Amino acid sequence: MKVLTVVSHPRLNSLTFAAADRFVQGLTDAGHETEVLDLHRSGFDPVLWEADEPDWSGTAKRYSPEVEAEIERMKQHDALAYIFPLWWYSMPAMLKGYIDRVWNNGFAYGSSKLPHQHVLWLSLAAASSKDLEKRGYDRMITHLLNVGLADYAGIPDSRVEFLYETLDQQPGHTEKLLEQAYTLGLNFAK
Repeated sequence: MKVLTVVSHPRLNSLTFAAADRFVQGLTDAGHETEVLDLHRSGFDPVLWEADEPDWSGTAKRYSPEVEAEIERMKQHDALAYIFPLWWYSMPAMLKGYIDRVWNNGFAYGSSKLPHQHVLWLSLAAASSKDLEKRGYDRMITHLLNVGLADYAGIPDSRVEFLYETLDQQPGHTEKLLEQAYTLGLNFAK
């Protein structure tokens, strides 16, 4: 399977990128192909301008060259993975802008749905699972990603996974998180 792995974090030396590296290694070891899209270093502009605003009057809209290129990139893959830190109980603005611009009317919803069968949302949270459960943040985030985005765009198999307590400095904790990321890649879409 060909998996587009989209990573959103401003620092290459972040735990997010370390987790992405391990996830990709798991994908590779399982026999999948992957392309990593680093939203920050790719120069992607997350701001939605008029050229990429959804056109509700027709189905044949052409979007900006940048968005058309990303749509073509997505079409070259069978499945999707998004790896990002949990900021303010949501995805970073860069990733939200990518979704706003690329998952557009006529491609991801409306007259057409995404062709992908699987998506993994891997979010790194400084909070513990108990902290996210306390106010229902885990359910809210999972519902938004699985239903509000993936299901709306026609992806039948959407899964949200969290790497918890990412700021924990206890010996072995970071390695445990990275092993979890590797295992998610190894068992992707099973």
